[in-house]
Amino acid sequence: MKIFNTRLSTLSDIQKAQLAEQYQADDYLLLDFDTRQHSRFRAITVSGEAIGVDLPRTGGLKGDDVLINESGELMQVIAKPQAVTKVTAANDFLLMKGAYHLGNRHVPLMFDHSFDQGNAGYALYFENDHVLAQMLENLGLHIESTSVPFEPETGAYQTGQGHAHGHSHSHAHSDSHSHKESHDHSHSHGHQHSYSHHDAPVGHSNDG
Repeated sequence: MKIFNTRLSTLSDIQKAQLAEQYQADDYLLLDFDTRQHSRFRAITVSGEAIGVDLPRTGGLKGDDVLINESGELMQVIAKPQAVTKVTAANDFLLMKGAYHLGNRHVPLMFDHSFDQGNAGYALYFENDHVLAQMLENLGLHIESTSVPFEPETGAYQTGQGHAHGHSHSHAHSDSHSHKESHDHSHSHGHQHSYSHHDAPVGHSNDG
């Protein structure tokens, strides 16, 4: 089994071209947010190959991160669309109020303006929790279930992990795949918590 143990901070043109070819062959990982919080796990590429990830504890993986193994082989991580709760409001002040109450409960939260919000303007996204959803509805916000690549906001005092994707994607799929929405917002978001389940093995992370 191939083991990828280093996260690249920069990519050469040759590596970008290689990743584009791998994407066309479905040789990449499609991982949900919870799986990306682990530093060690097994996963199945979209093409069906079993691989291992064994990284230092330097923060969770983000969509478009690129990993490399000791043989110089590359593996790109794509944020998998997943079931989340979308929050919109009649005005920005009300949405800001909802963000305050969620943040006060340390909820991993994604802010977004890149998806189609109609007249709502902005939206918040968090992992499904019926208690939180009820609280927000009681505040007058609009709640709905949806599926998007989930990339929560990074803690304000974190310096980041240095990701290889920057703003020049190494793969040529932004207009042709179901997870294309992630490229509008995934560069600046992360996760502000350190979960206790780091290093726990997980199952096939791209099923479903």
